[in-house]
Amino acid sequence: MHSLTVLVLEDHPFQLMALHQMLNANGVFDVLTAESVEAACQTLSRRGRVDIAICDLQMDGTDGLALIRHLADNDLAASLIILSGAEPCVIDSVGDLARQLGLNVLGCLQKPANSLVLLQLLRRYLEGDAIAPRLPPLPQHPQLLALSVAQLADCQAQWVVHYQPKVCFDGKLAGVEALVRWQHPTLGLLSPAQFFPAIERANLFDTLSWHVLDQALAFSAQHRLAEGRALPVAVNIEPQLLARSDFRERITAALERHQVPASDLTLELVETQGSTLDNLQLEALLHLRILGCQLAIDDFGMGESNLQRLLELPFSELKLPSEFVRGMGQDGKKAAVVAGAMIMARRMNLKVVVEGVESADDLLALKDLGRPVMQGYFIARPMPGAELSSWMSARAGTSPGQPAAL
Repeated sequence: MHSLTVLVLEDHPFQLMALHQMLNANGVFDVLTAESVEAACQTLSRRGRVDIAICDLQMDGTDGLALIRHLADNDLAASLIILSGAEPCVIDSVGDLARQLGLNVLGCLQKPANSLVLLQLLRRYLEGDAIAPRLPPLPQHPQLLALSVAQLADCQAQWVVHYQPKVCFDGKLAGVEALVRWQHPTLGLLSPAQFFPAIERANLFDTLSWHVLDQALAFSAQHRLAEGRALPVAVNIEPQLLARSDFRERITAALERHQVPASDLTLELVETQGSTLDNLQLEALLHLRILGCQLAIDDFGMGESNLQRLLELPFSELKLPSEFVRGMGQDGKKAAVVAGAMIMARRMNLKVVVEGVESADDLLALKDLGRPVMQGYFIARPMPGAELSSWMSARAGTSPGQPAAL
């Protein structure tokens, strides 16, 4: 087992000892223990950041939620496991809050701890992004903050597109989602969260969006030349982009320039606060739907106006977010929400894409609910175009129901 530092917050001596032994049995020997939030904070002040924090919630005195807030506010844990005797709905809600605070939640479990499940979570950590070198937050990148609008715009060549596959249960590739990254010459590969503030400050979201769209369509066309058909691609768009008078014309021109059929382009409408569409924006979407483009409602169920939008706009696809799917195999409530959304989608003749499929249990649960198109780390992570081409060649004809194919 990779050398890990794990902090355990548990005020029950026997359960604390059992957790310590389970971690040792799984090859984790740098284990810090605390029987109160105060003791945990003191330990962290001495030892610094840990790889994983395992937190109980119900404590004498200050509850475990206070430690979770402390971990998030001070960036003191790469990942979090919640292990508690509280009601499942409480544990899951705390997990959702922890994710909103920016923590990587490996699992939300009820006591007692299970050695096999704990091993699976440790492996998930080791196989995931958590062990990659962490870049400092954007405010610590004066190079980006100091750039002028013109200088930022000149960095377009460094804005690269990674692609995350969307796969059917029969193993066929349904398409890919285009996701932007910044391949900075000195800072390395930056995620959107690390450079979007600079883009927003410079009012360059439109420039970035058109850049990603052009790159995605170019890759789709390249696939058509190699394989004989275009690769369906999905691109995120902000609602304000629809307000541009030339929005429809530029989409049409891009499709014609790359000779990609309109039916192979899906526009994923991103939910933003106060993003009600006016008649002109709705008309632009209708023109594109008439042309043949697909339209997806992204992160369905997460925004205030999602359901109203679903009724008003000409969507062809519904995307269920990872918050509903992650851990669904062990959570009956999440399974019920996903099942209900899929029933509604079928009655509205909408395709369903499920994001956040991260385990075999999640995949099997989806199989029982109707076999939607899937997207998530258990299938494949976002990757550069060249890597995606190799991935497609290696996995041609395989089924995600077979572990070797995943």
